[in-house]
Amino acid sequence: MGVTHSLRPHPEQNVVRGMLIMAVAVLMLPGLDAFAKLAAASVPSGQVAWFRFIFQALVLLPLVLWKHRGWPRVSRIPVHALRGTLIALATLLFFTALVHLPMAEAIAIFFVEPLILTLFSTLFLRESVGWRRIVAILVGFGGALLVIRPSYAAFGPAALLPLGTAVCFAGYLAMSRSLARDGDALTMQFTTGIAGGIVMSVALAIGWGTGMPYLAPVLPTQEALLLLIAMGCVATAGHMLLVQAFQYAPAGLLAPFQYLEIVSATILGYLVFGDLPDLMTFVGVTIIVASGLYVFHRERQIALRPPPELPAP
Repeated sequence: MGVTHSLRPHPEQNVVRGMLIMAVAVLMLPGLDAFAKLAAASVPSGQVAWFRFIFQALVLLPLVLWKHRGWPRVSRIPVHALRGTLIALATLLFFTALVHLPMAEAIAIFFVEPLILTLFSTLFLRESVGWRRIVAILVGFGGALLVIRPSYAAFGPAALLPLGTAVCFAGYLAMSRSLARDGDALTMQFTTGIAGGIVMSVALAIGWGTGMPYLAPVLPTQEALLLLIAMGCVATAGHMLLVQAFQYAPAGLLAPFQYLEIVSATILGYLVFGDLPDLMTFVGVTIIVASGLYVFHRERQIALRPPPELPAP
């Protein structure tokens, strides 16, 4: 789960390389969800999310110290804290959803995130959105309902958790766009691990004291610990590949590649858990993907338009 944004220009000769790296990244990221789903069978989903952020921060720490020759300077700390809170909540909701839902269905519902991000960009970043993209967004939500409705009947309110994940993750990406001008991608990934780890540590402390479901920590078994380490490795490697991809190619070109996740998610879901989406899920996914691709197409067209000429003095 997850997309980051380019923080530097991208040489044209590296676009193909960026596309290939992006494809590898999004195809491997459902492995993160598979390991999380397996680990969540014996470890609360909140603890799984906590481990995911702590592992990321520890792995990236030496890279960040080496790059900055010491501890990095981070501006707008409250914004980073809110951004970390959003990604922590998104991860907690999605990992909890995986306890109940098949992987492919959870990811399919989450795929409304690019559409929600477009709405957030309009509301909070003052980016203009035309009527065509608004219609595409509404159609995409219609596709999501096709997936959610039978899932809700089968799994209850848990089917709404990926939708909550999409809302939180869209807010996280909208804040990432606003922070992109102030820092590099590696440091932003590191601060994400720190902030998410802190938020989840507080949540686990509350869970420890109250016995709250999904948040009360336990001592992992050796098997669960190995699954958590594997999850951390895939998450860190996948997100570092995403960072690398967006350094080579424009975000508007790479963003549609995230829909490849449904391919590996469906394959892993079937091979590991024996889950196979029904026909209605495939129809809903097709509508969501088509709507998202149209939104990306319109954004790219608008981005390529020449700026309006200024009137002669």
